[in-house]
Amino acid sequence: MASPQYVGNDYQDSFGSYRIAFVPGQSLASTGNAVVSLPILGGGIGSPFGSGSYIIRRITVTNPSNSAGGSVPNIATANVVVFTSNDGNTSNAVTTSAGQTLGNVTGGNTWQDLTLASGAATTAYVAPVLFLKVGTAVANSAVNISVYGDIVNL
Repeated sequence: MASPQYVGNDYQDSFGSYRIAFVPGQSLASTGNAVVSLPILGGGIGSPFGSGSYIIRRITVTNPSNSAGGSVPNIATANVVVFTSNDGNTSNAVTTSAGQTLGNVTGGNTWQDLTLASGAATTAYVAPVLFLKVGTAVANSAVNISVYGDIVNL
């Protein structure tokens, strides 16, 4: 008989579309490069921790909230890009390098998947951290950001 705890014995490289990064309540209230850091597996993959790599399958923005309290702001005009570097170099973009507005994230229980850059879903990344650039800010706004992917090796 199979053990109900068996999955606990497996690692992330045993699953497809594993959530490899998650940051809750991240502010979109100011613009700039590297406004949000998204550590892959808590920063435990890639240099200097080893030679692990991963494939990004999806990046989802969810759960808009008001970072100052009060009603949930409409963050539909916020514009974001995800990079493998903190300098905003467009050649390191994981999502569309021109940025993407969060038009679907308009209130509670709304979400949006970011459009991945051409080739992103077939590239094995080694960066231990991804960075979110905010191009257009929305005052008092915050969101949850999840990165899903496949582990190539740990």
